[in-house]
Amino acid sequence: MESTPDARPVYTMGIAAELLDLPPATLRLYERKGLVIPARTDGGTRRYSVDDIDRMRRIADLHTAGVNLNGIGRVMGLEDENAALRATIEHRDLDQGTTSP
Repeated sequence: MESTPDARPVYTMGIAAELLDLPPATLRLYERKGLVIPARTDGGTRRYSVDDIDRMRRIADLHTAGVNLNGIGRVMGLEDENAALRATIEHRDLDQGTTSP
């Protein structure tokens, strides 16, 4: 279930590759490495969301900076964990009527 409009999978692989200026094979590699998991239609066609595009752009930036794909997986995992923790803290603070820095 998508939580935001940006999470809605609407882009085909060809469009996503064009938006990212990357070959489709690179997107398939990111998927094989577990760095991005696109939605699939009933027929099995990959569909990417704006969030997926942003994530793949971050992956490409890290790769360009010299981080290998295993390192990128670790960085992305830590960033995802950090975002989840921040959301938990924000939710807790809203429930308690306080704010965090």
